[in-house]
Amino acid sequence: MTATRARAATAVAAVAALALTLTGCGAEVGSADSGKSGGASAKGSGHYPVTVENCGQKVTYDKAPRRVVTNDVGIAEIMFALGLEDHMAGYVMPDYKDSREDVPWKDGYKKVKWLSKKQINKELVLDAKADMVFAGWNYGFGEGDGFTPAGLKKLGIGSYVLTESCRNGSSAKSRGVMPPLEALYTDLTTLGKIFDVEDRAAELVAGFKKQVADAQAEIPKDGHRPSVFLYDSGQDKPFTSGAFAGPQDIITKAGGTNVMGDLKDTWATVSWESVVDRDPEVILINNYGSPNAEQKKKFLMSYGPLANVKAVKNHRVFVLDYVDLVESPRNPSAIAALAGYLKEVRAG
Repeated sequence: MTATRARAATAVAAVAALALTLTGCGAEVGSADSGKSGGASAKGSGHYPVTVENCGQKVTYDKAPRRVVTNDVGIAEIMFALGLEDHMAGYVMPDYKDSREDVPWKDGYKKVKWLSKKQINKELVLDAKADMVFAGWNYGFGEGDGFTPAGLKKLGIGSYVLTESCRNGSSAKSRGVMPPLEALYTDLTTLGKIFDVEDRAAELVAGFKKQVADAQAEIPKDGHRPSVFLYDSGQDKPFTSGAFAGPQDIITKAGGTNVMGDLKDTWATVSWESVVDRDPEVILINNYGSPNAEQKKKFLMSYGPLANVKAVKNHRVFVLDYVDLVESPRNPSAIAALAGYLKEVRAG
């Protein structure tokens, strides 16, 4: 999780930035009857034009985008899970070194070109001849470097914004407009409409909901819900997750309580004092890059102010990979994994 992604957006141009005329992928903002019926795929399937809503903005597509560039691992895997590799020009993501061999959509990594391990930019997507960029606010899009949906619109390139990252309110200082798993299901369903793979999207959503329900069925209805603190990074101040980031649903649906669940944002910086005051029973580490999970655990276990926190005293630390914790098709399996660990905590 880069500093660029981590910083909360400060600009107030969210609505203007998202009100796109998606010329690159044959779509435009407006009502369902405002799209022009065009392209062989539109006439052949009778599916187009189709109107969807993305982060509060309605967009009409005349045809499915053909050269999508995605930013970050979870976003690429949403496309892979939907079987949309043939609609992709490539993906951008750091090498997080997480496992890619045990996911059902692992072949997507072999079929689609890895364009860069560095930050996504206009030059890169122009070189890829992209007709749409699928990224999120602080997951690629950012006012600071000028890589925004509005900027791409001027280049004739459309955008789809990750729902987890939707800006919350006109101030654009925080993100999140719905519960995290609902954001995942929303993106799968919406992209299913855009790319005319609605049956596949519905199948995925139903399967994920069953996976979550199965994990929850093992949780005692009247049992104790261990308190959990998500530790992403930071030593002077910890970077964590609030009500609208993936860990909120991962923790709560796994049978725990997110100690920062009252933070009305996705990812944000808090104080160590607030962590000590809330005294979590478990610390959930977000594993990516450097320092790695073991180094983060070593820091937490040796950091003086945390010495009397239950999770540290009892050495209750659980690790999930970055892609498990941001919006991605791996969220349901992360719930199942954490549920198993919290079951052991309750028993111990």
